[in-house]
Amino acid sequence: MATRAEQKQKTRRALMDAALSQLSADRGFGSLSLREVAREAGIAPTSFYRHFAELDELGLALVDEGGVALRQLMRQARKRIARDGGSAISTSVETFMEYLGNNANLFRLMLRERTGVSKPFRTAVKAEIDHFVTELADDLRRIADEQNKPLSEARLVAEAMVTLVFNQGAEALDATASERDELKAKLKTELRMILVGFPDSGETQLTSPSN
Repeated sequence: MATRAEQKQKTRRALMDAALSQLSADRGFGSLSLREVAREAGIAPTSFYRHFAELDELGLALVDEGGVALRQLMRQARKRIARDGGSAISTSVETFMEYLGNNANLFRLMLRERTGVSKPFRTAVKAEIDHFVTELADDLRRIADEQNKPLSEARLVAEAMVTLVFNQGAEALDATASERDELKAKLKTELRMILVGFPDSGETQLTSPSN
């Protein structure tokens, strides 16, 4: 039998999944109600408060989950690149598109709330993006140092790249398979163009002939 803590975690997960399942291209988090989320999760509305103080707290937990999941995937991609070689840009874009395919509604939530009316949501999404930018900037500095080409604007380069990835991700969410392939190719080219614009950014290392 599950312990009480395990059951509580299971119910919390069910509530988060219930909220996610009701998001779509036409419906944002702000239109959800606590009652319908609880009903979808199979619990009484009053039981919701054993897990979250309010619906927005659940939403913030989802934003955190979305950011953490993306960063973990990208870390795994970097490990594969270090182990197997190949193009960091190509591997990273493929990994990001894989994330979109498996976490479409999480990414929709982050996109919408990034510029939404709720300050707590905007702050939470900004924090997740900042974490992502920081990790990418660290990678760019490391690569530049390995090539004996010190990079003074690593964070600026990283911010430009992350902004581009998020914008293209928004287009890819509801794209067909062929459209998504075109977007991936476009994104890889655009990321390389950003690096070419910063000659000390380690672009040779990041853009191998293997594409």
